[in-house]
Amino acid sequence: MKFAPVFTAVLVSVFLYFLVIERDRLLEFAGITSTDESGSAMAAPQAEAGTPLIKVFVTRSEASILDNAVILRGETEAARQVDVRAETSGLVISEPLRKGVSVAEGELLCELDAGTRRAALDEAKARLAEAISRMPEAEARAPEAEARLAEANSRVAEAEARLIESRARLAEAEINENAATKLSEGGFASDSRVANAEATLESARAGVTSAQAAVNGARAGVVGAGAGLQAAASAVESVRAAIAGAEAAVASAERELSKLRIQAPFAGLLETDTAEIGSLLQPGGACATVIQLDPIKLVGFVAEIDVAKIEPGARARARLASGETIIGNVSFIARSSDPMTRTFRVEVEVPNTDLAIRDGQTVEIMVAAEGRPAHLLPQSALTLDDDGRIGVRLLGAGNIARFAPVDILRDTIEGVWVSGLEDAVEVITVGQEYVVEGVTVDPTFGEASQ
Repeated sequence: MKFAPVFTAVLVSVFLYFLVIERDRLLEFAGITSTDESGSAMAAPQAEAGTPLIKVFVTRSEASILDNAVILRGETEAARQVDVRAETSGLVISEPLRKGVSVAEGELLCELDAGTRRAALDEAKARLAEAISRMPEAEARAPEAEARLAEANSRVAEAEARLIESRARLAEAEINENAATKLSEGGFASDSRVANAEATLESARAGVTSAQAAVNGARAGVVGAGAGLQAAASAVESVRAAIAGAEAAVASAERELSKLRIQAPFAGLLETDTAEIGSLLQPGGACATVIQLDPIKLVGFVAEIDVAKIEPGARARARLASGETIIGNVSFIARSSDPMTRTFRVEVEVPNTDLAIRDGQTVEIMVAAEGRPAHLLPQSALTLDDDGRIGVRLLGAGNIARFAPVDILRDTIEGVWVSGLEDAVEVITVGQEYVVEGVTVDPTFGEASQ
């Protein structure tokens, strides 16, 4: 057993013990700092005359805009997925398609036996033809009824004219009879003249009564002709209703026949076999399941504190569990949060022309967000203060060291991106572990290695 390695290990262990456990005593022994009663670091007195300052390596850093990203975890999801079901009942008469095959939009998936449906369609078409054939006859009755009504109206006018004439004669007869009676009473007219005037008056009255009867009869004819015209119009409407009913029956029969051919609603892949030949499908019975994988959706959920950072159309990069990287754009951001997790659904649309990405794969999504100022520093420049906060040592005015807390944004091969600093700072990258707040140092400027 060699003594040198063991001795070296003991020395290193002792050094680490004093550096970590007895750090305050070590620094006090070195004359660098002292602590107050609360244990917080206090500035050590300036080095006495002749005491050399601690040398440190300082790097000047200027902030630059760092592309930010919101990281989500989720899964892939088919753009569309539909369980194609039957709308009517019937036996399957088509050969089944096997799952995994591609289908085009409108391609036949399942065909059902027609049964008596074609006979029902033929019957409905026959009824429609019969109803249409009755329309000319019904429409021909209307002009005839209109002519009868016009004739009845003319008869009414003629009878009313005769009535007016008869009333005029009656008025004249009443005047003549009254004059003859007055003259007879004065001895100026004979009794025969009076009798003749009275006879004329009675004849005129009879003429008025006859004319009134003729008017009433003509008006009754108008009513009858109007009823005939209304009946003709009703017959036309009845035939039209019969035609409409027959057309509806034809459409229903054709619709029932169209339900026998169950087609793919969109282009995609069969996730299940189509219904087997000879099987009976009832309304709502499953024929097949069709999914569309191009484009495919990446679905994740973002916390409410980060949802405002994502915008529709934002660029997104995702990594599958296999390590494959894919790129797409945000297509949807939910306006309503999940009531249980208080997170918002985010969808990213990604091309998948080769169908290599499957539905339900685990995926990590990085959505580009608005950039923010940050500094790229070596990982070794990070340190902790007495409160356990992570930060860096900065070179202040008068070459006095000071501590500044930072937030780590991203860890890369080149270094770490941090925020929380001013736009231009001077960072102690070597020797920061040997100085504390308020210590004057001897800086050397340059580019630090990562």
